[in-house]
Amino acid sequence: MRRRGPDSASTARPLAPPPEKHQIGGVPRGRWMPLGKDGRLTLYARTDGGLLRWTERSPGGDRWDGPDFVPIADLTDLTVVQGANAYVHFLGRRERRGSDGPSVDFVHAVQYQTGRPVTEWRSLGNFHRDREEGRKAGAPAGAVDAQGSVFVFARNAGRGLQMRREGKGGKWGGWQDLKGSGLASGLVTSVTSGGLVEVFAPGDRGAQQWRQEKPDGPLLIAQPLPFQALDGSVTALETAPDRFTYYWTDTNGTGVVSYRAGAWPVPVGGSPGDGAVVALRTPLDGYDCTVLAQRGAGGTLLIGVCGTEGEQGGVWWSDTAAECDGDPALALDGHGRVVVAVCGRDGSLSVARQETGPGLTLSPHWHRL
Repeated sequence: MRRRGPDSASTARPLAPPPEKHQIGGVPRGRWMPLGKDGRLTLYARTDGGLLRWTERSPGGDRWDGPDFVPIADLTDLTVVQGANAYVHFLGRRERRGSDGPSVDFVHAVQYQTGRPVTEWRSLGNFHRDREEGRKAGAPAGAVDAQGSVFVFARNAGRGLQMRREGKGGKWGGWQDLKGSGLASGLVTSVTSGGLVEVFAPGDRGAQQWRQEKPDGPLLIAQPLPFQALDGSVTALETAPDRFTYYWTDTNGTGVVSYRAGAWPVPVGGSPGDGAVVALRTPLDGYDCTVLAQRGAGGTLLIGVCGTEGEQGGVWWSDTAAECDGDPALALDGHGRVVVAVCGRDGSLSVARQETGPGLTLSPHWHRL
């Protein structure tokens, strides 16, 4: 058993009200609408000097508490990661200016329970000793394995991959160079139901992957894949035990494609803009289905549905007409209903839920927070 847990909230800062005129500065990378063990959803957004948090008052309800303000200054990037134990981890890239110039480090904090305070932010340092090289470090990506260990990944100045992982008892190991070259900034990290960590990174010469062959084992680099994905568009969904389907926007303008190991990418349509394709697996009408969400080329939210691993049979896309600035979020609420959240061009967050009935129909009335 890990020694830390909810009792560690005693080291957390108390919740603070947001600045009087808080403005949402976009949404974090990763799972910015996680579901807690108590069945309540939480929403996170970026703001000056930290992040904002809204929490469902009851599972599946339309009333939200917040926003609460979590202070952390000088962040350039923020990623939200959740493990199987439902702890929510925040991984940030921080750039601070001092008398001897700017410096970059990575920071980590945890929220152990829905609606509870966030722990103090801990610096994870930088893998580059040289200050100028350190400023070229990319945004963090993260994963939490079956044992609850946190993995942090980032692109280095040479455009290879660096990793730092949390060991037993909460003690962090040093940064490791996992090699690779020509990587883009949009790293995608995933964990299988068997607890294996996998990294997918688009790059100049195709996609590169790293995988664990056994739980708690090293991440080994695989042969590059000759596929070009738009940076920042890739997402992964476990569609069979220990098997991921990857979705991304094709750089040749053919829309979204799906890919599974050992096969060629399958075009699945859509009219994507920039940003991530988000994926969720859920039963619909008794069938195992995959739901996709993306910011369309027209700046509105597009939703696609298909049978899980059945993309060749067609993906049914619909335009919700809801403004979507940045990546959308998909989740199942405490009652198993699909929930989607978007940030509008005016900086407001809005949420829509699945209505009862056949297929997937979202409520036409979006709840604005």
